[in-house]
Amino acid sequence: MAPAPSIPEAQQWLQQAKSDLQAAHNDIKRCCPDWFLFKVHQALEKALVAVVLCHGEAIEAPMELVGLAQWLEAVEPKLRGLAEEVEQLHGCGMDGKATQYPSYHPSPNKAFHSADEEEVLKRVQGVLGRLQDHVGRM
Repeated sequence: MAPAPSIPEAQQWLQQAKSDLQAAHNDIKRCCPDWFLFKVHQALEKALVAVVLCHGEAIEAPMELVGLAQWLEAVEPKLRGLAEEVEQLHGCGMDGKATQYPSYHPSPNKAFHSADEEEVLKRVQGVLGRLQDHVGRM
């Protein structure tokens, strides 16, 4: 039996996503692009989970953000284009593992020096706003 949609829990996840995004904003131009990218990744992940919860689904195993976005597009046509947006952000360096684990990059701070943090933040804010509006309509 699938769990019932949980709007209050989804709202909690969205609130934490906004908090993570604010933490990322505080890191712009602080010589830590890996941490900035990790925080925006966390914000987006939590916002995607919030929408999944609105559909009464449980996330049983870790799923990459693009996979979550593709699943959401399949169950909610109004979110068309979400997976492409998430994939583009991933291409900007937004990756939960690559920004944190040395086995992905021997020197993370140097690996992410070219990230346009302000542009990434703006794009994530747009996606987060879109997801928040979607939860608000549920």
